[in-house]
Amino acid sequence: MAKRPTSLALVLVAAACATEHATAPAVPSGNPAAFRWQLPAGFPAPIVPADNPMSDAKVELGRRLFYDTRLSGNEAFSCSSCHKQEVAFADARNLPFGSTGQPHPRNSMSLPNVAYQVVFGWANPQTRRLEAHSLIPMFGLVPVELGLAGREEELLQRLRAVPLYRSLFTAAFAGDSPSVSLGALTKAIAAFQRTFISGNSPYDRYRRGSATALPDAAKRGEQLFTSDRLKCSQCHVGILFTNAARWVGSTTADPEFLNNGLYNVGGTGAYPAPNTGLFALTGVPTDMGRFKVPSLRNIEVTYPYMHDGTVATLGDVIDHYAAGGRTIATGPSAGVGSSNPYKSPLVSGFAMTLGERADLISFLRSLTDSSFMSDPRLSNPWIVK
Repeated sequence: MAKRPTSLALVLVAAACATEHATAPAVPSGNPAAFRWQLPAGFPAPIVPADNPMSDAKVELGRRLFYDTRLSGNEAFSCSSCHKQEVAFADARNLPFGSTGQPHPRNSMSLPNVAYQVVFGWANPQTRRLEAHSLIPMFGLVPVELGLAGREEELLQRLRAVPLYRSLFTAAFAGDSPSVSLGALTKAIAAFQRTFISGNSPYDRYRRGSATALPDAAKRGEQLFTSDRLKCSQCHVGILFTNAARWVGSTTADPEFLNNGLYNVGGTGAYPAPNTGLFALTGVPTDMGRFKVPSLRNIEVTYPYMHDGTVATLGDVIDHYAAGGRTIATGPSAGVGSSNPYKSPLVSGFAMTLGERADLISFLRSLTDSSFMSDPRLSNPWIVK
């Protein structure tokens, strides 16, 4: 399945919209005590850092910043260029590219329920705050994404020149001097991202008591998903479908990064550089190919799959796990993934009928929350409708 194309025209239109000054809205409250989560029934409260309490003004400021092309060196890209609401804040490409045209080696992760995540990115256990993670696309050099390295003051001057930003920063960070700062910027973006709560899929409505919300095929697929034969739910855990989620009152144990047998280059266990997983940070052989377990929420719309976007469809994903790993017959990445010596024992393969495969796909599709992808509170505020 080919990834959906993104035309240059759309990029340019988005850039133009983000740099236009829309009619200034009323500035919302900056009082953290006035903020109220809008959580789906049964969802726990997210953990919020003590030094960045939620407020309506902070969320609105972060929303503006997330969609603003001023946050790139050439003022043509924004956070939303690689995290699009209509595809659950994932991308529209197999691999994204940055503001300078440099390709990124990893697929853009989707962002639903990112407030519950305890580590960010595909293979970096050291990045544990959304506030810190946003610095990577803005100022990183390998690869260049937003292209702001060395241009911090220029960025802040761009924002200070916008009257609406001056009002929002002042409301969101009352008492800070200066209110328009890099620290405030990253806190505001993180606050907005923490409102990316997705929990209104057919599966969720079924869990809340609507027996007709799921077709029978999806109900059978859920049984397969949680079975000891397939073991899917042992990595994609609980209502957030990842082992990397935590919330108020939950365990504080670190999430496990896993090798799923996607590669076994030359039979050595290697993964193609630079996507070597935790190994790139630790140099420990057994960390080769170990990546974060992504959430499966909205998985139907976030294709292609895996850390490098090389698996096209949900059916292909299931076939990969049924085989216990991917076999690549020819080329520089050739190897039998099921024989990777560093592969997780949970990826052991399984037999299933075509009917069971269809049922499992039906269940995975039932995790699609269409209301999340059309929620006006998460949409681009620079586009006047």
